Amino acid sequence: MSNCKLKKNYYNLYMKLDDLPKTIPIFPLSNFIMFPETTVPLNIFEPRYLQMVNDSMKGHRMIGMIQPKKSGMLKKPDVYEIGCIGKITSFNETEDGRILVILNGICRFKIISELKTDKLYRECEVQYKNFSNNISKNSNDINFSDLNIIMENMKKFFKKQGYIVNLKDLEKKDLGQTLNDLSMASPFSLEEKQILLESLDINSRKEKMEQILNNYIQDEFENTTLQ
Repeated sequence: MSNCKLKKNYYNLYMKLDDLPKTIPIFPLSNFIMFPETTVPLNIFEPRYLQMVNDSMKGHRMIGMIQPKKSGMLKKPDVYEIGCIGKITSFNETEDGRILVILNGICRFKIISELKTDKLYRECEVQYKNFSNNISKNSNDINFSDLNIIMENMKKFFKKQGYIVNLKDLEKKDLGQTLNDLSMASPFSLEEKQILLESLDINSRKEKMEQILNNYIQDEFENTTLQ
């Protein structure tokens, strides 16, 4: 059994898009979407993904998380074009042969083509040119006061869904991290989360999140009125 904790300052590891790998392993995981600047634990046990993680640890330690278009146990499901590349920052092998990793979201990517290989897992050629705002920390046109309505509506939505969350912790983060955390943690549908993931910038993601929340709130209001 081995343990490996890696560099923690992952969000600024890559200051240029050109530093990101053009060929990456992809991990199509149903019912899961990762966003930049978020942190997720993964429990790896399938042989193909054990091979993927071990190979990745020998190189750039990067994995592309992507959403299958249909859930199920298909060996090679169709996937969306847009996913998020993450870096392994913690690696633990268990006595029963599993690997536990912490993956930190770095940048979104778009699949250009899938490669033919003899490996158990899938590899793709990807590009990042439309997602430079995931790497740079440029100033934004919105501030936390612009998120007040979203935060209030999100609290109502979480409560209605039976979730207990402390949104005050998000105020310690920048706007990009806050919206990404909300997008990932919210009990939205996977299709709605994919829409948020594909939003080009913070303003676009904020607007789409407002639309999604308003739809839920409007539906709830209409259902209450009808009763």
